[in-house]
Amino acid sequence: QLQLVHSGGGSVQAGGSLNLSCTVSGFTFDYLPMGWYRKAPGNECELVSTITAEGATVYADSVKGRFTISQDNAKRTLYLQMNNLQREDTAVYYCAAVPLDPLCREDYWAQGTQVTVSS
Repeated sequence: QLQLVHSGGGSVQAGGSLNLSCTVSGFTFDYLPMGWYRKAPGNECELVSTITAEGATVYADSVKGRFTISQDNAKRTLYLQMNNLQREDTAVYYCAAVPLDPLCREDYWAQGTQVTVSS
């Protein structure tokens, strides 16, 4: 059974930083591309960043240069270091394999971690 344990969310002021983590169990983590997604209030879900098993990374334009994705296969954990956070980064963040179809699945984002950025 798939289980995603998220941590690291919280409330910060604009310009602050947070480091999210997601520990995965229930499926093979080592060779699947993984991603961080987010769901903002009233908005559709968005794929924020992806990382392949080889470590290649891709970022949405909105977070490029501010967020860094990484993974520790031994710990089966995915990370998202978020710097210079802005109000528009406020969302529930969740991890999943890539691709996730549909992009916005309640069984995934309901397990996510809340990030709230205030000005």
